[in-house]
Amino acid sequence: MRAYRDQHFLTDPRIVARIADILDISQRVVLEIGPGDGILTQVLLQRGARVISVELDNNLIGRLSGRFASEIADGSLTLIQGDAVKVPLPPFEIVMANLPYSISSPITFRLLDIGFEAAILMYQKEFADRMMAHPGTRDCGRLSVMLQTYARANRCFDLPPGAFSPPPAVKSTVMWIEPREPLFPIHDRKVYEDIVRELFTRRRKTVQSTLKALAGKFGKEKIESVISNLDPEILSSRPEALYLEDFATISNQLSS
Repeated sequence: MRAYRDQHFLTDPRIVARIADILDISQRVVLEIGPGDGILTQVLLQRGARVISVELDNNLIGRLSGRFASEIADGSLTLIQGDAVKVPLPPFEIVMANLPYSISSPITFRLLDIGFEAAILMYQKEFADRMMAHPGTRDCGRLSVMLQTYARANRCFDLPPGAFSPPPAVKSTVMWIEPREPLFPIHDRKVYEDIVRELFTRRRKTVQSTLKALAGKFGKEKIESVISNLDPEILSSRPEALYLEDFATISNQLSS
């Protein structure tokens, strides 16, 4: 089987069953992204889920339509052809997906914005490691801060390249993600997202330097007020040295 772009298809039925059994999905609406030839789709349906599968490759959509014609007819499977980062999605409760590596970041952010009960997602291991990086450490970045602000993430298990066709050059990791309310109050989610992005875009700069560069966005008077009210230790830090509470403090100062 030839991968579409950077998609690697699961082929080991034992691993597929292990993934599908992490959560009780009977009678639940499950979003699947990048179903490929349907090996996970089949197991999700067998577990009693109502499945919404989003696939970009029109050729794969044709094959899936033939393989699951009866399930499509009875409403237990809905196929959507399109880019999962952009295409409108019907309501769903749970996400289970072997994500193409290239959309790991944008689809994760989109899912967090939409909301869901739980997600079992496969990522490149290096990407999963960055997701789990602790705020206040050198490996911390926008991904880890945003994910850990709005969700709990746990590593389920790693997958060897041989579990896929074609085998990728790297290991993969299955992650369990559950949305949660932020640990620290955030007054304006959009401002929070903006400031986290801006800080890590300039990750070699101090917080104070980045804030001064944002005078055109937030207004000179607002920036001066925020700088005067923030702890000097926060102002002199780079973003990877900050904790979730620090990001919330900066954001709330900007949105007040």
